[in-house]
Amino acid sequence: MATSIHFSPAARSLFDEPLGIAVQGLGPRQQVTLRTSLRDEAGELFQAHGRYQAADDGELDLARCPALPGGSFSGLEPMGLLWALQPRKPFWRLVKKDVQTPFRLRLEVLEGHGDPPGQLLAQAEHERLFLRDGVRRVPVREGRIRATLFLPPGEDLFPGIIDIDGLGGGLREYRASLLANHGFATLALAYYNYEDLPQDVTKIHLEYFEEAVNYMLQHPQVKGPGIGLLGFSKGGDLSLSMASFLKNITAVATLNGPVANTVIPLSYKDKIIPPLPINQQYNKHYDDNILDFSDAPLDPFQVPGNQSLIPIEKAEAHLLFIAGQDDHVINSEYFATETCKHLQAQGKENFQILIYPGVGHCLDPPFFPLYPIGNHPVFQKRAVLGGELMAYSKAQVHAWPQIQAFFHKYLNDK
Repeated sequence: MATSIHFSPAARSLFDEPLGIAVQGLGPRQQVTLRTSLRDEAGELFQAHGRYQAADDGELDLARCPALPGGSFSGLEPMGLLWALQPRKPFWRLVKKDVQTPFRLRLEVLEGHGDPPGQLLAQAEHERLFLRDGVRRVPVREGRIRATLFLPPGEDLFPGIIDIDGLGGGLREYRASLLANHGFATLALAYYNYEDLPQDVTKIHLEYFEEAVNYMLQHPQVKGPGIGLLGFSKGGDLSLSMASFLKNITAVATLNGPVANTVIPLSYKDKIIPPLPINQQYNKHYDDNILDFSDAPLDPFQVPGNQSLIPIEKAEAHLLFIAGQDDHVINSEYFATETCKHLQAQGKENFQILIYPGVGHCLDPPFFPLYPIGNHPVFQKRAVLGGELMAYSKAQVHAWPQIQAFFHKYLNDK
């Protein structure tokens, strides 16, 4: 019987969904290496491998067979061959630019546990999608707004979310597209360095984001009366500022987001919030000229006369703070816990907090590879971002449905 690979679902699956992997036609207790590979849109290669031993009947089901030591991971990890993918090129991040095309995952079954492994026994490909059938991708060029709206299938009304990314500019659509698969009308919003938006910003105007909120509330398929915000990093403090100063924000989830305005002055009407001061004397240097900037931002709760703290006590929205304990860009856990103490002292109960050990600054939806060292979003130098492979993969799988449940609860609540 020839060796064969079986995926479940068979040919294609959503990127944030589990994938069943089984190999049939092996010998009893035969030792094999399973190797996955994926090329991003720049052509860069990501790979992972696991060492396995087939069952007595010659079948290898990753849901039942643990990976043996010596591979990219070990233990019973049915999705290990996906979450353990790492770039061949150092410090490279897996980013999906065109969500209308899938990533192609290749799986090879190789003889034995040697290094390199033995002969190829079987290979197969599987598509990992970002858009479920029927999800519509609508480019938005309304007034000043530069964005993409993702609408779930059908003509119903859907809870609306604006997804706001961190520094670096441009328009990233992968989170918004995946959220639309789960029933949310999601707007991926650019705010600089995209098309005719300013390439560099010396001041951010909250009125631009207010325009995006109004666009969503006026859309015939967005369920009111309020919308949700999902903000990563700088997008987190922007989301909290929106909730503090704008109307009709019902729920805000931040991913490793500051609770003070950072990097760029923020203006709204006649008010300006200055950025949190930074002291680069606290930077730490490691080998290969890798820096750790985690202590550079000053403590917004301790800076005398600090004007950069966002007046989050004014927000009427429900707030979900998600923080990684190993974030080396900002002290996410401290920011989140101190903010919750501050809100509690003000008699507020509109917040909840999720803290994940072993999670660095980047917290993507499930099965995106760990990105522990990369380009610092402010200093544009190679820096420690933080994170541990196994803990990160577990946190992704836990946090993503928590985010969806949070938005479903507060955006669908009558």
